[in-house]
Amino acid sequence: MAEVLDATPLVGLDWLALDTETTGLDPKTARVLEIGVLPGRGVQTDTPAGISIRVDPGVPIPEAATRVHGIDAAALAGAGDFAQAWAQVAPLLDGRVMIGHTLGYDFAILARECAGAGITFKAPRRLDVRLLAQLVRPDLANFSLDALAAFLEVAPGARHAALGDAQTAARVFAALVPRLRDGGIRTLAEAEAACRQLTEVLDAHYRAGYADPTVPLAEARAERVRARIDTSLYRHRVGDLMSPPLVVPAALPLREAMAEMVRRQVGSLFVRLKGQEGPLALADAGIFTERDALRAVAGQGGGQMAGADALGRPVGDFASHPLEAVPDDAFLYRAAGRMQRLKSRHLAVTGRDGIVCGALSVRDLLRSRAADTFSLDDGLARGADAADLARHWARLPAVARALTADGVHAGEVAAVISGELAALTARAAALAEAAEGPPPSPYAVLVLGSAGRGESLLAMDQDNAVAWSEPAGDADAWFARFGARLADLLHEVGVPYCPGNVMARTPQWRGDAETWRARVAGWVSRARPADLLSVDIFFDLAPACGVTAIADRLAADAYGAAAGQYSFLKLLAEAGGPVRSAVSLMGGLRTENGRVDVKAHGLFPIVCVARVLAIAHGIDVRSTRARLDGLRAKGIGAGADLAALADAHGVLLSAVLDQQLEDLAVGLPASNRVDPRRLDAHGRADLKEAFKVAAGAGDVLHTLLMA
Repeated sequence: MAEVLDATPLVGLDWLALDTETTGLDPKTARVLEIGVLPGRGVQTDTPAGISIRVDPGVPIPEAATRVHGIDAAALAGAGDFAQAWAQVAPLLDGRVMIGHTLGYDFAILARECAGAGITFKAPRRLDVRLLAQLVRPDLANFSLDALAAFLEVAPGARHAALGDAQTAARVFAALVPRLRDGGIRTLAEAEAACRQLTEVLDAHYRAGYADPTVPLAEARAERVRARIDTSLYRHRVGDLMSPPLVVPAALPLREAMAEMVRRQVGSLFVRLKGQEGPLALADAGIFTERDALRAVAGQGGGQMAGADALGRPVGDFASHPLEAVPDDAFLYRAAGRMQRLKSRHLAVTGRDGIVCGALSVRDLLRSRAADTFSLDDGLARGADAADLARHWARLPAVARALTADGVHAGEVAAVISGELAALTARAAALAEAAEGPPPSPYAVLVLGSAGRGESLLAMDQDNAVAWSEPAGDADAWFARFGARLADLLHEVGVPYCPGNVMARTPQWRGDAETWRARVAGWVSRARPADLLSVDIFFDLAPACGVTAIADRLAADAYGAAAGQYSFLKLLAEAGGPVRSAVSLMGGLRTENGRVDVKAHGLFPIVCVARVLAIAHGIDVRSTRARLDGLRAKGIGAGADLAALADAHGVLLSAVLDQQLEDLAVGLPASNRVDPRRLDAHGRADLKEAFKVAAGAGDVLHTLLMA
């Protein structure tokens, strides 16, 4: 059975609404007469018609039951037994969560019917809309299906018909999803965990003889499969494996092109379709592969001539265009996913300037791969809507968990997470642009803060901006709508709105090039730290999509304006307020509700120091470790102090990631707060030492700012 991932946002959940009609109300004796099922996804309400399956129970039907649902012996003429009905239903549950109303009743009867038919009943993941509704509005007087439909203003299906009640349950679920999200319940695991807390309702179910409508924590843990992945795909970049591009002119005869491939022992070559020499732009290139050669000789490509006749024709006639490419700094899993989606064995590799700089083949990937692999695929680059994107986004915690279990450093895991966040942002931007129509100017969408540094973990929110090149009268109005769509889509998928409104939908986080230059100049001239809240993360900017040159120019202008402005840099360092040490005078950790905020007391001061010193000394890199390494390479400050900051940063990242994975596994939302009690003595000592180093980061900044 396909796995349903804990982190799947409810908006992207594949579900099967189910209801039964039976011979009575006692789950110990009632028999199934009808099963209604309706498949759907997320908040989809216009699902195709489900199916209703009548079941011959092999026993008389009480008149009282018939008066409720209208099913009598005549209505069951020609119906099969339960085993035949379940054979139709069970495959529909593969990869889906069952939803319904008062599911414990249905589960108890289905389990007993399966046992009687000699069928192993494997309980699927499930969500009971009666419980979900109580999470949303615990003060409702009535939680019946009719009452919930009325409260949520959804059209009910045919009452006391299995399919009709399944349809109503599906519509109730769709209406509850945004309300649950507003209450902080976004994912399947979070919804399951919250439902488990409704102990009074669950006790009532138990006393009535119903099955547990929730997924008990022990069951959830037992079913959780540790994904096996090839970690090399997540640790190495395309540039590490790519081959130099072999480029030939389009006029080269096919015979000579094939001879060149044999001589070089390569499976593809690039064909220059435009121009004569110099760097090869992706837009001007085609690719000719081994398969293209076979098709040409067989007369299946580029015309009717085959065999010897085809060998004399120009290779450009047989080249594929336009090309699919991956950036040279992308992780290998991105290339593997793209090859799988395209069913291609070869990809072009480009630099940030769009120039072809290499070739990557499936042979290259096979050299780095292990056997079974669980990989993020190219789904985020092609997701059609929020629900589709959410399903792909839900794979991220499973990959992070497997990478961590395999000993991959937290910083490398953070780089994978950040890459996926950038990919999600890029796809959301593409969908927003498609909805708004052609943009009034070329633009770039920027990710800021931890995403720009490549240090995002699993408790993220949105930090983004947009910059466009040309001023235009209606440009801001278009980008305001674009930014709003972008933010709404990301929020729906599972990346919440930024509490500080650092998003492209906000006027101060969008603008043309001149507006951004004036904005940065205004920041540099500010006189109070309070005026610079959230400005610091702007200096971590990285392009998510659009015209990379716009982002590069904006970063260069910003760094240039801030370099040497020591008053501004001091204010930038102070903008987040004083940082209190997490280690008390007695050597213990200061906790609140048993947890310590690692971001506030540890990561923030180290990131801040590295950022400000990088700006001050012209080190144009983004990650915290790269900034600290850049300072060491320039001989600025004591190498031991900078190395200690880098090591502490790694310890703190690891502590947060481990805690997030543990919390997500039990349905708690990811946060930056760590419970030190879960650590052994060695782990607690390392955490305390990292906090002590972070507490001294301000002294390092003061010493090195004008070094």
